Amino acid sequence: YLFHSIIPDEEAVPVLMSVFVLLTLFSFVVNMCTLYSIERSDDLSWQPRFILCENLIVSDLLQTATFGPAVIYSLVRRQTMAFNPWCYLQYMVGTASIFSSLSTITSMALERYLYVCFALRYLVIVTQMRLRIVLIFIWVYSISIGIISMALLLHNGKEENNHHVTMGLLCEPDVMEQHMGSPRPSAIFRKLFGSCTLLLCLLAHAFSYFKMSQHPSNAVLPFYMWNHTARKTVMFYCGMLFLQLLPLLIKVTSDALWEFR
Repeated sequence: YLFHSIIPDEEAVPVLMSVFVLLTLFSFVVNMCTLYSIERSDDLSWQPRFILCENLIVSDLLQTATFGPAVIYSLVRRQTMAFNPWCYLQYMVGTASIFSSLSTITSMALERYLYVCFALRYLVIVTQMRLRIVLIFIWVYSISIGIISMALLLHNGKEENNHHVTMGLLCEPDVMEQHMGSPRPSAIFRKLFGSCTLLLCLLAHAFSYFKMSQHPSNAVLPFYMWNHTARKTVMFYCGMLFLQLLPLLIKVTSDALWEFR
Protein backbone atom coordinates (compact mmCIF):
# COMPACT_ATOMS: atom_id res chain seq x y z
CA TYR A 1 0.00 0.00 0.00
CA LEU A 2 2.76 2.45 0.94
CA PHE A 3 4.73 1.66 -2.21
CA HIS A 4 1.76 2.21 -4.53
CA SER A 5 0.86 5.42 -2.71
CA ILE A 6 4.29 6.73 -3.77
CA ILE A 7 4.28 5.20 -7.27
CA PRO A 8 0.64 4.61 -8.24
CA ASP A 9 1.48 3.74 -11.86
CA GLU A 10 2.80 0.16 -12.03
CA GLU A 11 4.15 0.74 -15.55
CA ALA A 12 6.50 3.41 -14.23
CA VAL A 13 8.35 0.95 -11.96
CA PRO A 14 10.40 -0.84 -14.71
CA VAL A 15 11.30 2.55 -16.19
CA LEU A 16 12.48 3.84 -12.82
CA MET A 17 14.47 0.66 -12.22
CA SER A 18 16.21 1.03 -15.58
CA VAL A 19 17.02 4.68 -14.90
CA PHE A 20 18.46 3.99 -11.44
CA VAL A 21 20.47 1.00 -12.66
CA LEU A 22 21.97 3.06 -15.51
CA LEU A 23 22.73 6.02 -13.25
CA THR A 24 24.32 3.78 -10.60
CA LEU A 25 26.46 1.96 -13.15
CA PHE A 26 27.41 5.25 -14.81
CA SER A 27 28.51 6.72 -11.48
CA PHE A 28 30.57 3.65 -10.56
CA VAL A 29 32.23 3.35 -13.98
CA VAL A 30 33.06 7.05 -14.43
CA ASN A 31 34.33 7.54 -10.87
CA MET A 32 36.37 4.34 -10.83
CA CYS A 33 37.92 5.05 -14.24
CA THR A 34 38.81 8.60 -13.19
CA LEU A 35 40.28 7.38 -9.91
CA TYR A 36 42.28 4.69 -11.74
CA SER A 37 43.62 7.22 -14.26
CA ILE A 38 44.76 9.59 -11.53
CA GLU A 39 46.43 6.84 -9.49
CA ARG A 40 48.27 5.46 -12.52
CA SER A 41 49.67 8.84 -13.55
CA ASP A 42 52.84 9.94 -11.78
CA ASP A 43 52.24 13.50 -13.00
CA LEU A 44 48.71 13.77 -11.56
CA SER A 45 48.63 11.71 -8.37
CA TRP A 46 50.76 14.12 -6.31
CA GLN A 47 49.08 17.37 -7.38
CA PRO A 48 46.80 18.91 -4.72
CA ARG A 49 43.87 19.48 -7.09
CA PHE A 50 43.84 15.82 -8.12
CA ILE A 51 44.18 14.66 -4.52
CA LEU A 52 41.09 16.73 -3.73
CA CYS A 53 39.44 15.29 -6.83
CA GLU A 54 40.15 11.79 -5.50
CA ASN A 55 38.50 12.74 -2.22
CA LEU A 56 35.45 13.98 -4.13
CA ILE A 57 35.33 10.69 -6.04
CA VAL A 58 35.38 8.74 -2.76
CA SER A 59 32.47 10.84 -1.47
CA ASP A 60 30.52 10.28 -4.69
CA LEU A 61 31.16 6.53 -4.59
CA LEU A 62 29.91 6.39 -1.00
CA GLN A 63 26.73 8.21 -2.03
CA THR A 64 26.21 5.90 -5.00
CA ALA A 65 26.84 2.73 -2.98
CA THR A 66 24.50 3.92 -0.23
CA PHE A 67 21.64 5.30 -2.31
CA GLY A 68 21.57 3.49 -5.67
CA PRO A 69 21.29 -0.19 -4.66
CA ALA A 70 18.81 0.62 -1.87
CA VAL A 71 16.39 2.35 -4.25
CA ILE A 72 16.77 -0.40 -6.88
CA TYR A 73 16.09 -3.06 -4.23
CA SER A 74 12.93 -1.26 -3.09
CA LEU A 75 11.72 -0.94 -6.69
CA VAL A 76 12.37 -4.62 -7.44
CA ARG A 77 10.42 -5.76 -4.38
CA ARG A 78 7.67 -3.16 -4.85
CA GLN A 79 8.07 -2.21 -1.19
CA THR A 80 9.13 0.84 0.72
CA MET A 81 12.36 0.70 2.71
CA ALA A 82 12.22 -1.49 5.80
CA PHE A 83 13.16 0.29 9.03
CA ASN A 84 16.25 -1.52 10.32
CA PRO A 85 19.89 -0.83 11.24
CA TRP A 86 20.72 -0.42 7.53
CA CYS A 87 18.46 2.66 7.62
CA TYR A 88 20.64 4.30 10.25
CA LEU A 89 23.76 3.50 8.22
CA GLN A 90 22.21 5.01 5.09
CA TYR A 91 21.25 8.13 7.02
CA MET A 92 24.68 8.71 8.53
CA VAL A 93 26.81 7.71 5.51
CA GLY A 94 24.57 9.69 3.16
CA THR A 95 24.76 12.80 5.34
CA ALA A 96 28.53 12.53 5.81
CA SER A 97 29.23 11.94 2.10
CA ILE A 98 27.08 14.92 1.02
CA PHE A 99 28.82 17.26 3.46
CA SER A 100 32.19 15.84 2.39
CA SER A 101 31.39 16.56 -1.27
CA LEU A 102 30.39 20.14 -0.47
CA SER A 103 33.51 20.74 1.63
CA THR A 104 35.77 19.16 -1.00
CA ILE A 105 34.56 21.25 -3.94
CA THR A 106 34.88 24.34 -1.72
CA SER A 107 38.52 23.39 -1.07
CA MET A 108 39.06 22.77 -4.79
CA ALA A 109 37.89 26.27 -5.64
CA LEU A 110 40.17 27.82 -3.02
CA GLU A 111 43.09 25.69 -4.22
CA ARG A 112 42.65 27.01 -7.79
CA TYR A 113 42.53 30.56 -6.41
CA LEU A 114 45.85 30.04 -4.62
CA TYR A 115 47.36 28.42 -7.72
CA VAL A 116 46.43 31.32 -10.02
CA CYS A 117 46.76 34.34 -7.75
CA PHE A 118 49.76 33.18 -5.69
CA ALA A 119 51.62 31.20 -8.32
CA LEU A 120 55.13 31.93 -7.01
CA ARG A 121 54.20 30.99 -3.43
CA TYR A 122 51.80 28.19 -4.26
CA LEU A 123 54.10 25.31 -3.34
CA VAL A 124 55.00 27.07 -0.09
CA ILE A 125 51.36 27.64 0.87
CA VAL A 126 49.85 24.36 -0.32
CA THR A 127 52.12 21.74 1.22
CA GLN A 128 51.38 18.04 1.52
CA MET A 129 51.02 18.36 5.30
CA ARG A 130 48.48 21.17 5.02
CA LEU A 131 46.60 19.24 2.36
CA ARG A 132 46.36 16.24 4.70
CA ILE A 133 45.06 18.50 7.46
CA VAL A 134 42.40 19.85 5.10
CA LEU A 135 41.31 16.33 4.13
CA ILE A 136 41.18 15.23 7.78
CA PHE A 137 39.13 18.32 8.65
CA ILE A 138 36.71 17.63 5.78
CA TRP A 139 35.99 14.10 6.99
CA VAL A 140 35.93 14.97 10.70
CA TYR A 141 33.46 17.79 9.98
CA SER A 142 31.29 15.64 7.70
CA ILE A 143 31.20 12.60 9.99
CA SER A 144 30.52 14.83 13.00
CA ILE A 145 27.48 16.32 11.26
CA GLY A 146 26.21 12.81 10.53
CA ILE A 147 26.76 11.61 14.11
CA ILE A 148 25.19 14.70 15.72
CA SER A 149 22.19 14.53 13.37
CA MET A 150 21.70 10.87 14.20
CA ALA A 151 22.06 11.52 17.94
CA LEU A 152 19.47 14.31 17.82
CA LEU A 153 17.12 12.11 15.80
CA LEU A 154 17.38 9.22 18.27
CA HIS A 155 17.15 11.46 21.32
CA ASN A 156 14.15 13.54 20.23
CA GLY A 157 12.37 11.13 17.88
CA LYS A 158 10.27 8.07 18.52
CA GLU A 159 9.20 5.40 16.08
CA GLU A 160 5.48 5.83 15.55
CA ASN A 161 3.09 2.90 16.11
CA ASN A 162 5.93 0.36 15.87
CA HIS A 163 5.84 0.51 12.09
CA HIS A 164 8.62 -1.56 10.54
CA VAL A 165 8.56 0.10 7.12
CA THR A 166 9.23 3.69 6.14
CA MET A 167 7.32 6.00 3.82
CA GLY A 168 10.06 6.11 1.18
CA LEU A 169 12.26 4.04 -1.10
CA LEU A 170 15.38 5.21 0.73
CA CYS A 171 16.25 6.10 4.33
CA GLU A 172 17.22 9.67 3.53
CA PRO A 173 16.89 12.41 6.20
CA ASP A 174 13.33 13.54 5.43
CA VAL A 175 12.01 9.96 5.40
CA MET A 176 13.84 9.08 8.63
CA GLU A 177 12.60 12.19 10.40
CA GLN A 178 9.04 11.54 9.25
CA HIS A 179 9.26 7.96 10.48
CA MET A 180 10.59 9.09 13.88
CA GLY A 181 7.80 11.60 14.45
CA SER A 182 9.39 14.65 12.76
CA PRO A 183 11.57 15.86 15.67
CA ARG A 184 12.38 19.53 15.17
CA PRO A 185 15.91 19.67 16.70
CA SER A 186 17.45 17.19 14.25
CA ALA A 187 15.70 18.77 11.25
CA ILE A 188 16.73 22.30 12.24
CA PHE A 189 20.34 21.23 12.90
CA ARG A 190 20.64 19.39 9.58
CA LYS A 191 19.03 22.13 7.50
CA LEU A 192 20.93 24.94 9.24
CA PHE A 193 24.37 23.37 8.79
CA GLY A 194 23.49 22.17 5.30
CA SER A 195 22.41 25.65 4.22
CA CYS A 196 25.47 27.28 5.80
CA THR A 197 27.84 24.78 4.17
CA LEU A 198 26.17 25.27 0.79
CA LEU A 199 26.31 29.07 1.17
CA LEU A 200 30.00 28.87 2.11
CA CYS A 201 30.65 26.75 -0.98
CA LEU A 202 28.91 29.23 -3.28
CA LEU A 203 30.72 32.19 -1.71
CA ALA A 204 34.08 30.41 -2.01
CA HIS A 205 33.50 29.74 -5.72
CA ALA A 206 32.30 33.28 -6.37
CA PHE A 207 35.29 34.75 -4.50
CA SER A 208 37.83 32.45 -6.11
CA TYR A 209 36.74 32.89 -9.73
CA PHE A 210 36.18 36.62 -9.30
CA LYS A 211 39.69 37.06 -7.91
CA MET A 212 41.19 34.91 -10.66
CA SER A 213 39.42 36.89 -13.35
CA GLN A 214 40.60 40.18 -11.82
CA HIS A 215 44.19 39.16 -11.16
CA PRO A 216 46.39 41.43 -13.34
CA SER A 217 49.27 39.12 -14.15
CA ASN A 218 48.35 35.50 -13.55
CA ALA A 219 44.63 35.26 -14.20
CA VAL A 220 44.28 37.12 -17.49
CA LEU A 221 45.88 34.43 -19.64
CA PRO A 222 43.64 31.51 -18.59
CA PHE A 223 40.54 33.48 -19.52
CA TYR A 224 41.55 34.24 -23.10
CA MET A 225 39.22 32.42 -25.46
CA TRP A 226 42.07 30.90 -27.47
CA ASN A 227 43.65 29.23 -24.43
CA HIS A 228 41.82 25.94 -24.91
CA THR A 229 43.45 24.05 -22.02
CA ALA A 230 42.57 26.71 -19.46
CA ARG A 231 39.08 27.11 -20.88
CA LYS A 232 38.46 23.35 -20.58
CA THR A 233 39.69 23.46 -16.99
CA VAL A 234 37.29 26.26 -16.11
CA MET A 235 34.43 24.47 -17.89
CA PHE A 236 35.25 21.28 -16.01
CA TYR A 237 35.09 23.01 -12.63
CA CYS A 238 31.90 24.87 -13.53
CA GLY A 239 30.29 21.64 -14.75
CA MET A 240 31.32 19.81 -11.59
CA LEU A 241 29.96 22.65 -9.47
CA PHE A 242 26.67 22.54 -11.38
CA LEU A 243 26.30 18.75 -11.06
CA GLN A 244 27.15 18.73 -7.38
CA LEU A 245 25.17 21.75 -6.25
CA LEU A 246 22.05 21.76 -8.42
CA PRO A 247 20.30 18.94 -6.49
CA LEU A 248 21.33 20.52 -3.18
CA LEU A 249 20.09 23.95 -4.26
CA ILE A 250 16.73 22.43 -5.18
CA LYS A 251 16.64 20.58 -1.85
CA VAL A 252 17.51 23.65 0.23
CA THR A 253 14.96 25.75 -1.65
CA SER A 254 12.21 23.17 -1.11
CA ASP A 255 13.10 22.91 2.60
CA ALA A 256 12.98 26.68 2.96
CA LEU A 257 9.60 26.88 1.22
CA TRP A 258 8.28 24.08 3.44
CA GLU A 259 9.46 25.86 6.60
CA PHE A 260 7.82 29.13 5.55
CA ARG A 261 4.66 27.24 4.70
